[in-house]
Amino acid sequence: MRIPTPDGTADAFAAFPDDGARHPGVLLYGDAFGDRPTLRSMARELAGHGYYVLVPHFLHRHGPAPVIDLPEFIDEQARHTALKELMPLLQGHSGEHILRDADAFLGFLTARPEVADGPVGVLGYCFGGLLAMRTAAADPARVAAVASFHGPVVPDPSESLDAFLSRITAEVHLGHAASDLTPEALDELNRALDGAGVRHTSEIYPDTVHGFTMADTDAFSADGLRRHWERLLPLLEANLTGR
Repeated sequence: MRIPTPDGTADAFAAFPDDGARHPGVLLYGDAFGDRPTLRSMARELAGHGYYVLVPHFLHRHGPAPVIDLPEFIDEQARHTALKELMPLLQGHSGEHILRDADAFLGFLTARPEVADGPVGVLGYCFGGLLAMRTAAADPARVAAVASFHGPVVPDPSESLDAFLSRITAEVHLGHAASDLTPEALDELNRALDGAGVRHTSEIYPDTVHGFTMADTDAFSADGLRRHWERLLPLLEANLTGR
């Protein structure tokens, strides 16, 4: 599957129920390591709950996925090697790139014949969590639910955190790794979310490290992934299905 964008074509993967019906749409931004079997498996699992899940390659400006070679299992050494290659690409993924892609990806998703009318959800992991939050802020009319797991909540440098959060009308869930955020930093972030009027749950998942949702890495936590589904599925159901 290929998505036209103002900066070229992005390859993508989609998973959805094969029942001929139309289902709520979910835009899923993967982590920095990109398209691979684990990410596709998670998209298929989510689709099995009744959603059309679109997984775009957000580093498409550097070629089709995968932009680097990855082993089947990402341990500490493989992570170090991969991030050394990926970090310049991620740092070059500007706010303008994010906004142009968000509009293209949402437009493509909502135009799919398999996607039901109405707002969509946006989901992200790691760097993809940053993209999910930026997408929700950029297009509040189309995004009703957003979830970020072990992803930073960082506005564009030209904007304050308060101004950024105030543009989000979706209900938000933030699942932080224990290694990524202190309880004090969590309290500060949650005060900012409250002050901006964002409907949210935001919590540290116990005994987790950055990347805990990804089963093909040494960061994986089965308990963390289970908690992730327990938070994500009710969020999407409440905001996308009306149940």
